[in-house]
Amino acid sequence: MRDGALAATPASPQELEALGVYALRYVKPGQTIGLGTGQAAAAFIRALGARGIPVRGVPTSTASENLASEVGIEVVTLADCPRLDATFDGADEVSPRLDLIKGWGGALVREKVVAAASRRRIILVGAAKIVSRLGAHGRLPVEVLPFAAPFAIRRIAALGLKPVIRVDESGREFFTDNGNLIADCGVNHIKNPARLERELLEIPGVIGTGLFVQMADLVLVAESGGKIRTLRRNI
Repeated sequence: MRDGALAATPASPQELEALGVYALRYVKPGQTIGLGTGQAAAAFIRALGARGIPVRGVPTSTASENLASEVGIEVVTLADCPRLDATFDGADEVSPRLDLIKGWGGALVREKVVAAASRRRIILVGAAKIVSRLGAHGRLPVEVLPFAAPFAIRRIAALGLKPVIRVDESGREFFTDNGNLIADCGVNHIKNPARLERELLEIPGVIGTGLFVQMADLVLVAESGGKIRTLRRNI
């Protein structure tokens, strides 16, 4: 059966802005929250700043930190608040079990750390990100230590994936905010995300993967016509 997500139209900027505004209902004054990276997360950060809700934010990237500062959100670190009330982030794929693939924006490791430090994880996506099984879009990011990249690439390929080191628009190697490389791994449908996650993390030099298994608590989906659909993970 063809995956419906492959035929879906990506969310428009207007739909993402509406989604960001909608997500504000899950924010309470005085909270400390994680601020994700990507278009949907940026829409949320802009909406949060415009509404003026007094919160503190832990950004998952330099881009999110700069945007939060621009819109007047107090920026803090995990040293200031080891436990967060919630994190608001996007995703590149969402499965029916609410497992995720993240990291197309390159912030996967910081996003996973902030998500793990949060009591609640709220994910904002367009309908095109909903898939029947992870891997439908054919790309799984894996962050690797530059020194170990040649070795890690060979070991990743031995698992049946097709890793390619990411380059930027100028053709140079893309480096994360952590100073690491991203191996974008060609994948088919991932039958067992938790097992693949374990196998990848066992490779020396792999810092983290874009697989977020059983981490999302709530997914808000922007659909055509301005509707917002809410998906909750069954515990």
